[in-house]
Amino acid sequence: MTENPTLSDSASAAVPWPQPEDSLYPALADAVSGTVVLPGDAGYEDQRLVWNGMIDVLPAAVVRAASPDDVAPVLAFAQATGLPLAVRGGGHNVAGNGTVDGGLVLDLGGLRTVEVDPIDRTVTVGGGATIADIDTATVPFGMAVPLGVVSKTGVAGLTLGGGVGWMTRAHGLSVDNLIGADVVLADGTAVHASAQEEPELFWGLRGGGGNFGVVTSFTFRAWPVPETVYSGNLVYGADRFPEALRAFEAWTGDLPDELTSIASFLVPPPDWDMGDDPVLAVGFAWAGEDHQAADDAVRRLRTLAPPDAEMVDPVPWTDWQSSLDPLFPDGSRAYWKNTSFDALDGDVIEVLTRRGREQAWRGTGFDIHHMGGAFARVPEDATSFPVRGAGYWLNVYGFWNDQSDDAHHTAFVRGLAADMEPHSGGGQYVNFMGAEDPVQAAPSVYSGEKLARLAALKQAVDPGNLFRRNHNIAPAGSPGTAQRQ
Repeated sequence: MTENPTLSDSASAAVPWPQPEDSLYPALADAVSGTVVLPGDAGYEDQRLVWNGMIDVLPAAVVRAASPDDVAPVLAFAQATGLPLAVRGGGHNVAGNGTVDGGLVLDLGGLRTVEVDPIDRTVTVGGGATIADIDTATVPFGMAVPLGVVSKTGVAGLTLGGGVGWMTRAHGLSVDNLIGADVVLADGTAVHASAQEEPELFWGLRGGGGNFGVVTSFTFRAWPVPETVYSGNLVYGADRFPEALRAFEAWTGDLPDELTSIASFLVPPPDWDMGDDPVLAVGFAWAGEDHQAADDAVRRLRTLAPPDAEMVDPVPWTDWQSSLDPLFPDGSRAYWKNTSFDALDGDVIEVLTRRGREQAWRGTGFDIHHMGGAFARVPEDATSFPVRGAGYWLNVYGFWNDQSDDAHHTAFVRGLAADMEPHSGGGQYVNFMGAEDPVQAAPSVYSGEKLARLAALKQAVDPGNLFRRNHNIAPAGSPGTAQRQ
């Protein structure tokens, strides 16, 4: 990368876009095979929305790409006019980075093809594909790609940030299973990034967020998945929280890699038929065929802390992957914070127990992701993902519908995050960061050496910081971005 900072000897020819005072959008519409939707057009109201209902902005135009060839003209248009640019995959990002007020939205939602190679166990997907698109295509071949935990999530944003899910301990993050990516850079150049081609860009894509270009296609390694996945939840009432957390700490100390678990504090959904009091649900999924070994592993937690209730039922992978979808419907008002930590010691248990019992309403929750396993065996500098040594990752999230709940629920999320600061290991995961988190988020996410490498890559591929509608990494030598647009 340092020998060839432009990544190509032949950048795409500049498009002679009209100046802002001229009629801009007919020219843009002529340059793309997709659609350009403007305020007042049919469909604009639907096109401007993202999953997080708190992000209610009015873009100047939404370009719905019909092919990867539509990307370069949109980038050229944004640079020529000075319009701020947002790139949208699935639109599920909690910070709302898939849209921008008064700017240009490049929507990749139409690029959802999924090609499965069952011999090589690889999967190539378009930049607008969702987790559900991939799972639906791979499960008939007895395979799955390590992705997230809500099936409507877009694969692009999930992967570029890291990709934490139900196979993290068995097979690592989504980025650990990324083999290659087709990328359109800020100057319109199309490149393929992999371990062999543009390796520095490939390193940066795997955890650096959407800072370096528009990924129009991802190729992943897939793994065998059984016809039914041993999965479920052990549930504990509020009076059992300290005991259950101590047992969770002991249990996770030496679990097989095949078992990934997430301990969730929440008021259970009505369809759980468990009442309206807060509970701790230890969810788990076993990435393997041996259900007896899975049951033996889960029995250890039952012995350490017998649950008050349990829901354990082997189900098809697609059913398990979509089981949390009802908690996060489109239009949810969402506000999240996160941190990593290393141990469930007495002080951490006190904070989580107190806050868990206090949360006596539906609309917020928090998860403890047990890390380790394959995730932790990836060398720290192999990808740009911020931290590999974390034992646990805490995600504190709000998911409500009524605007009148905004102040109360965001205060809870902020309060728990503040309580955990003294116990934090310092890791931040950009996919769990909300819109309130700093624009120039890089110093709070990446280490000094990793940040310097990312900033140098940014300088090489996007020196003008076109891709800044994100938790931004400023180009090397830049003072940073003054505003989110």
